[in-house]
Amino acid sequence: MTQTTEESGVTQAARTPRSTERGGLTVQGWCQLMAGVMTVLVVIAGAVGVVLFRATQDASDQLTDHLAPARVSTATLQAALVDQETGVRGYVISRNTEFLQPYTQGLATERQTSATITRLVGNRPVLVHDLKALEGAAATWRRQYAEPIVAATRAGRTVSPSAVDGSKNAFDHLRTLMNAQNAHFDSDTGQLRDRLNTDQTVRNATFAALLVLFLLTGIALMLLARRNVGRPLESLRLSVRQVAGGDFSRPIPADGPRDIRDLGEDVDSMRETIVAALTAAREQQAVLSSQAIELQRSNAELEQFAYVASHDLQEPLRKVASFCQLIEKRYGDQLDERGTQYIAFAVDGAKRMQVLINDLLTFSRVGRHYDAREPVDLGATLGKALANLEAVAEETRADIERPGDLPVLTGDPTLLTMLWQNLVGNAIKFRVPDSAPHVRIECERDEDGMWRLTVTDDGIGIPPEFAEKVFVIFQRLHTRDAYEGTGIGLAMCKKIVEHHGGRIWLDTTRDQGTRVCFTLPAQGAPARHDAARTMEGSPA
Repeated sequence: MTQTTEESGVTQAARTPRSTERGGLTVQGWCQLMAGVMTVLVVIAGAVGVVLFRATQDASDQLTDHLAPARVSTATLQAALVDQETGVRGYVISRNTEFLQPYTQGLATERQTSATITRLVGNRPVLVHDLKALEGAAATWRRQYAEPIVAATRAGRTVSPSAVDGSKNAFDHLRTLMNAQNAHFDSDTGQLRDRLNTDQTVRNATFAALLVLFLLTGIALMLLARRNVGRPLESLRLSVRQVAGGDFSRPIPADGPRDIRDLGEDVDSMRETIVAALTAAREQQAVLSSQAIELQRSNAELEQFAYVASHDLQEPLRKVASFCQLIEKRYGDQLDERGTQYIAFAVDGAKRMQVLINDLLTFSRVGRHYDAREPVDLGATLGKALANLEAVAEETRADIERPGDLPVLTGDPTLLTMLWQNLVGNAIKFRVPDSAPHVRIECERDEDGMWRLTVTDDGIGIPPEFAEKVFVIFQRLHTRDAYEGTGIGLAMCKKIVEHHGGRIWLDTTRDQGTRVCFTLPAQGAPARHDAARTMEGSPA
């Protein structure tokens, strides 16, 4: 398998330079190309739109901001001139000075409107010329006819008919100039309107052409991307899906953009590596299968050996203890104090060896003989454990505080009873001398969906540096003379808790007594085998 992996790595290393030297665009390059084309089209469309908009806007501004107001002012100017002629004629006929008011007002209006018209049509020579000709003719009419006629009338003299006819002819010339001015205004207005209509037509046609160009370009780019990017990706996806479905003999195609080709080659190289790994795994599986069969046979032999050894070892121990006791009974009066003490040591050693063998046998059966998976009421298992400890609890006057309700979870009832019995038994055993022990059992649900249970006592406690050591088999913190036991109790508790998918630890934050914490999965929750992690310093 290692050789196959190395060969695959060599193949990949040799393939990479060839792929990077290959020409062609990548997927990113195709995207940048399409984005560049669309950007150029947008810039061109924007430039054309600005030019057409400015042309249309200029024609519209000339029409609405210049010619139209100038035309209105021209009409006002012409009306003012007509008012002047009407006022002079009325004054001559009636000799009433009130008829001179239109003449005076017309002069003021003429000066004002002439300035406005000059400002509005300053860039149109024909209209400027018409205005100047009209103003010159009006000034000549006033100087030669209007003012002399008004002066003669004020002096009481009779105005000659020739003067009246001359004034009429001169003003008729003004009317001719007015008509010419109006004709030129009409001509310029018509030209601007034709230009505005033409610009609008060109603008609309240009925008329509640009829209069609956008659509055609988008369709062309989409088809191009489909042919050069979409199809290779689809082919790669289908091939990878078939390989993922188990068809490892199917080669992965390598076509399309450069990076897709490189990806196809990499995936194909990975496929070859997987094929080699599967071949090696099948060979290894065959070896493991034979080893598993051998391991099962070995475990069966070991289990039979443990059972036979436990019984065969206890028989000579019982004989040793029995014959030592017979020696003491028959020859006790012939033995001195030291001989009697030696016999007591031998009997005690044989009995402790029997207890140790039984505890070892129980420890080895956890997970093998006791492996039920059924709903278990923790309250019931705790009750059985407390019933087994009833005698020692009464003897030590122990105060055991337990919760009213404990959860139901999946496990082995015998093992969980042993768990409670060991924990509560230790809490009673390692009490402060000459004092009644107080044991408190608590239960709560944590955030991970696990049940967190604690057994707290007010006994002699465990130093924090031994928080890990106490869960190791045969590890004792006290001599056998001080506290009896084999050093298997907490190790068995750890094995039971881990067998149920929980973890167990010692709360090292307590200053007095001992608190053992452990977790068990709630009923229906998956077991988590993370018991190797300790929780030193976990909050109580």
